[in-house]
Amino acid sequence: MTNDSKPSIQVDSDWKAQAQAEKEKLAKAAAEKKAASSSTAGATSAGAAQAAPGQQQIPEASFEVLISTMATQALFSLGGIPDPRTGQRRAHLGLARHHIDLLTVLQEKTQGNLSDEENTMLTQTLYELRQRYIQLSTQERNG
Repeated sequence: MTNDSKPSIQVDSDWKAQAQAEKEKLAKAAAEKKAASSSTAGATSAGAAQAAPGQQQIPEASFEVLISTMATQALFSLGGIPDPRTGQRRAHLGLARHHIDLLTVLQEKTQGNLSDEENTMLTQTLYELRQRYIQLSTQERNG
């Protein structure tokens, strides 16, 4: 290993801003993807389900959709998304940890088989969820 390739630790003291920026970036990408799919009126891809009038179209199955779905479940369990029935945010740290652990298993099992984009998405998603989990568990312990 050369001196240039030695791993280094970088401390990001502004992780909240980074996490928020990543969340906004993912939401924007999802909105753009949704807009692109709705602009192709009538033309659906082979993996996408045909939606009945008045129903949402189911997105094409992909690794990104899988990560997004699992991250949404974790975020909901962390109180980051309000309950659609009550409108209230409730954290369930045990369930959140379970969802984060599932994403970690997925990361371990797919190591070396992901594109750079997929790996980055999974790594950043796990980072953000872990940071939020640590923040909430610390607040719960101290508060």
